[in-house]
Amino acid sequence: MMGLQGDTDIQWVSSIDSPEFDRFKYAVSHSSIIGLDAEWKPVVRPHQPTFPPVLLLQVACRLTTSSSCVVFLLDLSNEGDNNNNNNLLLVPSVYELLANVFLSPNILKLGFRFKQDLLYLSSTFQNASHSASAFHKVEPFMDIASIYSNHLQQQNKQSRRKTATKSLSSICHELLGFSLSKELQCSDWSLRPLTQAQMTYAALDALCLIHIFDVFQHRLLQQGAITEVDCSGLNIGLKQILREPTNSTGIFRTTYCEAVEMVRATILEYPQKLQEASLKKSSWGTIPMDYTLLQIVRKYGDKLILTESDGKPRTSKKKGKRKSFTCKEKQVASLDEWEGPPPWDCSLGGDGCPKFLCDVMVEGLAKHLRCVGIDAAVPYSKKPDTRELIDQAIKEKRVILTRDAKLLRHEYLLRNQIYRVKSLLKNDQLIEVIETFELKICEDQLMSRCTKCNGRFIQKPLSIEEAIEAAKGFQVIPNCLFDRNIEFWQCTDCNQLYWEGTQYHNAVQKFIDVCKITSTD
Repeated sequence: MMGLQGDTDIQWVSSIDSPEFDRFKYAVSHSSIIGLDAEWKPVVRPHQPTFPPVLLLQVACRLTTSSSCVVFLLDLSNEGDNNNNNNLLLVPSVYELLANVFLSPNILKLGFRFKQDLLYLSSTFQNASHSASAFHKVEPFMDIASIYSNHLQQQNKQSRRKTATKSLSSICHELLGFSLSKELQCSDWSLRPLTQAQMTYAALDALCLIHIFDVFQHRLLQQGAITEVDCSGLNIGLKQILREPTNSTGIFRTTYCEAVEMVRATILEYPQKLQEASLKKSSWGTIPMDYTLLQIVRKYGDKLILTESDGKPRTSKKKGKRKSFTCKEKQVASLDEWEGPPPWDCSLGGDGCPKFLCDVMVEGLAKHLRCVGIDAAVPYSKKPDTRELIDQAIKEKRVILTRDAKLLRHEYLLRNQIYRVKSLLKNDQLIEVIETFELKICEDQLMSRCTKCNGRFIQKPLSIEEAIEAAKGFQVIPNCLFDRNIEFWQCTDCNQLYWEGTQYHNAVQKFIDVCKITSTD
């Protein structure tokens, strides 16, 4: 155990035979709220894109019996011996316990844009041969980013213009009065033992989620959105701060010193039962939520579900040398010119097929690239942060296309994986990318990819009868097409149907003109 802001308790869990693991089992079964976060090392494999393995899972627990908090750091690295209990990934009871926690209706799970963490965590346990659908669902769940943007930020009438990329650190600064340092975010989490600074950073990322939720709950009580019940279980430090009159901004704020005292006041010594948990194994059982929390979950709770498409591309079990990247930002004066070669280059172990990742600023360019047969993906989430965009580009060996000059600050993406588009119009952007990357576009490539999802079409065209069958309950085929001898094509990924009608021929002619394609006939 080590100190965080004075009295925070951090438990390092690396073996199921340890007293820390017994305390972890007790804590999660006696907590109604937990905060979740994960750490991994950004890597790229030379032969096949993979998800990076999760090396550390942080679980912050608020004990129902005392309202005190403790943060457990679960070591998921491969440092332990695979033949004993030193490797938590290989112990079925660990997977079963986490699966129960993620699905328990009595535990509210908090995260900050946790979907990517869940995806990597699922992949990590799948590779450990536990389950083909490891951790595909978390319920009930609440995203702190969503809580802030939809509820807490709206309370500040004097707030600056809302931004979709508000970081956890800035949210903590606004609501709790102190900022989280992100200097260790991309440190090497595979090294053991972790430094005290790393453990402190990891613990705070999970712990702050619970305290931000406290602000949200307090706001709901003030607004009368939920009914207050007996709060005698709250320790005096947090209760006293929360009951202070709100300031003119309508947002709960404290100074740094007050924030430290809040953390100290809300995190007390373990109850005697938790200390005794190391001497005996407690059976799995959870305590029902109190009425106040239950109201919040029913009204604002959500669920996090991984779909089959989220898991693509599948992780590879082939071993290869890993290249690590330092997540350090660097100011760049001018990087307007492409220097290459791109990551798909055969000399770098690529397959020679151009692949791009278009951020939200050039989404229209993504559809144009698909229309000329180029693989152009978009971010997994609608509002990705920089880290998500980086990880997707690395694992899929794509070049990021953007108009955001700030992305060029990321040193480990400067070489061969990012390009700033200069043109404003979609047609001009398309020509710019084709010329910059020396892409070869022919008429046969046009309209060969799904503009909706970037998938490929089934190679054999469908007859009208096959198309009608494929469209049942999914898509409506206009009656005017039934008497015409046309071919239908279906996307292998999203099953969308296309046909060679007037719109198709107009689009083909448009891109022949834009790309100045010369017919080979």
